[in-house]
Order: sequence, then structure tokens, then C-alpha cells
Amino acid sequence: MRLILWHGYLLEGTGSNIYTQHIARAWGRLGHDVVVVCQQLRADQFDLGPRVRVARPDVGPLLPVFVLDRYEGIEARHVADMTEAELDRYTAANVAAIRAELEAAPTDLVLANHAIMGGPVASAACRGRTPFAVKVHGSELEYAIRGRPPLADLARSGLDGAAAVYAGSEHIVSVTEELLGEGAYRAAMRIVPPGVDTDGFAPGRGSLAGLRHLLETEAGRAGAEPAERSADADAAAALAGVGRFVLYFGKLMRQKGVQLLLEAWREVGPRHPDVGLVIVGFGDARAELEAAAPPGTIFTGAMDHEQLQLLVPLAEAVVVPSVLPEAFGMVAAEAASCEVVPIVSDHSGLAEVAAGLGEAGITFDGSGADLARRLDELLGLPAGERARLGTAARAAVVARWSWEGIAQRLLDDALG
Repeated sequence: MRLILWHGYLLEGTGSNIYTQHIARAWGRLGHDVVVVCQQLRADQFDLGPRVRVARPDVGPLLPVFVLDRYEGIEARHVADMTEAELDRYTAANVAAIRAELEAAPTDLVLANHAIMGGPVASAACRGRTPFAVKVHGSELEYAIRGRPPLADLARSGLDGAAAVYAGSEHIVSVTEELLGEGAYRAAMRIVPPGVDTDGFAPGRGSLAGLRHLLETEAGRAGAEPAERSADADAAAALAGVGRFVLYFGKLMRQKGVQLLLEAWREVGPRHPDVGLVIVGFGDARAELEAAAPPGTIFTGAMDHEQLQLLVPLAEAVVVPSVLPEAFGMVAAEAASCEVVPIVSDHSGLAEVAAGLGEAGITFDGSGADLARRLDELLGLPAGERARLGTAARAAVVARWSWEGIAQRLLDDALG
């Protein structure tokens, strides 16, 4: 088959960017020809495979986003702050890019990320000629559509006519229906969770020496990406003496609940003096979090997946303390794939991932005190018991969330 995958952003970082990269690669491995329409510059840096091609439409000077980040050569603006004319220009540029691909060769399916702006783009480009599906993510729901009825109307209309509307969890189905209300899209909703790179995030891959080499190489190379999206120049030195540690990796923003982990660690850390705390990520809350962190906490800046795959398997535990709902809980699944037990907030897609991990999925009630209790319990287990839980976690991930299986489900549900 020939498939088009539309994504409004990049192929690196977190969330839907990584989702897009892996779906494209998995479809190629399944024998399909794939065109990814996105805003990634220098896409040849990604090993997407010989059957995947990246096209970058010229969307003009503005990029509608849900969380403000920096992008090279383009101004990110919250979608709610863009005028109707600005959104129309953005939509038209992407519609033209997809239509050019549809005219170039017969296409079996267009899959678009995000109810906004993926729904309006795919609907306008494909109506009457090619089946399309839309993958709804938590970011547009919580950070853009909630509390903004005009954006809810835009999202709902863009989903009409979709062959499938995908949600990563039951939680995202319920939030989508809560915010968008009644509509034809409800009959098309399907639950297909994200996948996990079980080869990359794997036990035994951990290597502090290998990670330090990557970090030192990166620090010595002048990169085009904004500094906040890279590891700190001194990250390798900061990690040089780390022994046992608890890990957080993700955005540094209040919604992700890192402050809860710091609160818990002020209590737990002194009881486990041989265990450190490592915080990986970038975001506007970094300075505030560093100021509040207990002494000895290591902040590294952001890491890419190649770097994380060397770090995560070395952790004693990974904590995902999000305050706001998460669509799925990819960080928890990636940790589990490395045989590292995750401790997650007991809500939304995080709770669903924990349930899928069985006894290896540990939840806390959203308070710093309960997180401290769970950390104490896990760190106090004998090494053999933690290893047993890690093995069970890995087995659950491989069975439920491999990328090839997820990619095939997307096609089966949309095309029958």
C-alpha cells in the first residue's frame, strides 16, 4: 500500500513527534510505501528506512501549537491565539501538500495526527478521493480545546467523514467525547495505543560509559537545534559519578508533576543515601524546579532516544508523576520495556498502562507523601524481587505494545 502520514511538527523530541517517526518506520518495515508530511528539517538524520520519504510544506511564518516551544526558522504560536486567516493559510498550505502527493500516485490511506489541525487538514485534502483517519492526542485536548468551544467546533467538524478516529486509551475516548460532544466521529472511534521501541528500550542496553561518550560528542558539536532541546554541555560530567538512581525523563513543566517527585525525594532520599535522583528534560519550569530540588539532584537537560536508551535501563525506578491527564503514558511503558519498574500517577492513560503491567505497574494517589511511600517500598525490595517485577514488566510491554503490531492495527481498523 501507499500511505501518507501527516504531522504538523517535528520527528524528534517527545509525544506525537516520536509516535509519527515510529509509525512511519513500522509501516515501511511492513512493506508499505510511506510519505511523511511534517515540519522536520534535515529529515535524513533519521533512519526511517528505504520506503519512507519526508515532505515539508511551506506553511509560512507561523506554526499553531498547543505548548509553546522554539522551532528553527518558524514562530510557534498557540493555536488559540492565531486568527482565522492565519489558520486558513496554514491549513491551505498543508492541504496543497497532501493533494500534490495524492495526485502523484494512488494512495490507500492518509493518517493525520491531532484533531486540530490534523482533522481539518486531512478532511479538506481527502474528501471524496481517499480514506483518511485521525489520531487524537492528549495535548490538543487538554492544552488547546478544553475551555475553548470554537476550537472544539473546529476539531469536531474535521473528524466528520474519517474512516477511523484513534485514541490511545479509554481516557482519551472519554475526554474527546466530553470536549467535542455529539458527532459522527463517535461511531468511528477506535482505541489503538501507542507502541514502544522494544529493541531500543531493552534490558542490558544500559551503559553509562556509552552515554557519556554520546553526551561529550554532542557537547563538542555545534548543533542547529535550540540548546534547550539538547543535553547540558556538562551533562556527561554531572553523570560521571552517579551510582544507583531514580529517574524522571520528560518535559519540565508544572503539568508533569516533577515538583511532586522533588517533594517526595526530600523525604525519601536521606533514607536511601546510596541512591541519587536524575532529572532529564527541558521546559519553562526548569529554573523553578532546580531551585526547589534537594541537594545532589542531577539535572541533565534534554536527551534524545539514543541517549535515553543507554540511561533508562540503569535506573532503579522511573517516576511519571503527571498532574494533568496523560493520553497513554509512553515514558512508563518505555521504562518497563527496559525491565525498570515505573511509578505513575493513578489517573488517565497512566493508570491504564500500569494496569497493563499487572503487579509491575505501581501507582500513587497524586500526593508527594504517597509517592514517597511507594518509592520507599520499591527501593526497599530485595534486588531479586525488583528484578522479577522488571522481567514481568518487560514481558507485558512486548506482548501488548510492539510498534509493528500497533501499526498494523491502525490499518486494519481504518481499511477493514
